[in-house]
Amino acid sequence: MSIKLDDISEIIKERIKNIGSKVDRSEIGRVVSVGDGIAIVSGLEKVKYSEVVSFGTDVFGIALNLEEETVGIALLGDAFSVSEGDTVSRTGQVISVPVGDEMLGRVVDALGVAIDGKGPIKTKTHSEIFKTASGVMSRKEVNQPLETGILAIDTMIPIGKGQRELIIGDRQTGKTAIAIDTIINQKGKNVKCVYVAIGQKNSTVAQIVKKLSDTQALEYTTVVVAGASELAPQQYIAPYTGVTIAEEW
Repeated sequence: MSIKLDDISEIIKERIKNIGSKVDRSEIGRVVSVGDGIAIVSGLEKVKYSEVVSFGTDVFGIALNLEEETVGIALLGDAFSVSEGDTVSRTGQVISVPVGDEMLGRVVDALGVAIDGKGPIKTKTHSEIFKTASGVMSRKEVNQPLETGILAIDTMIPIGKGQRELIIGDRQTGKTAIAIDTIINQKGKNVKCVYVAIGQKNSTVAQIVKKLSDTQALEYTTVVVAGASELAPQQYIAPYTGVTIAEEW
């Protein structure tokens, strides 16, 4: 029995057509060292700045320090579960947080995840926390006052909407009280507020949330918490999260 070369050629062509062409391309790196909430990873050559990477479990990280051979990853989650030699994979997603009116009245962590026991927050929009700021020329001028309700401030050093104001002082001099009283005094003025607590004890944050709730100020306020027990990377991104939530309004 002889087989013609043409028949063999047709059989090979048919089998080639039936071979799946889908290719799973992924970039895998390995942890070189880890400590103080930072993992040094090699092998992620095409990772982007502020891109989220996965350590294979429930631990994620943000690429913040891009070098030629390695990448510095800020860990988010249980940093003690990450060890030298673990694999790291890219997600292709830049870190973002939920934004919108659904955030009002809620207490969230540095990633925008609800921690107040009221269930998950369902928003229609997410926004990147490390996006480029608007240019100076495209910003509106400060022409509307923000009344704090504190007579000394409103008369001597008035604050405008859109203005940045530093409250500085020694411990136990009332810095937090000024901020909280200002939020409470915005009731009925169509002002939305975001309070970011960084490095504070959970008991202190609980007292602040209770005060805002008792005065009905929590209805128009979002509280972002990165407590003293949180990792340094989470405390680092907390102010970015707060500003991102506020910029949506």
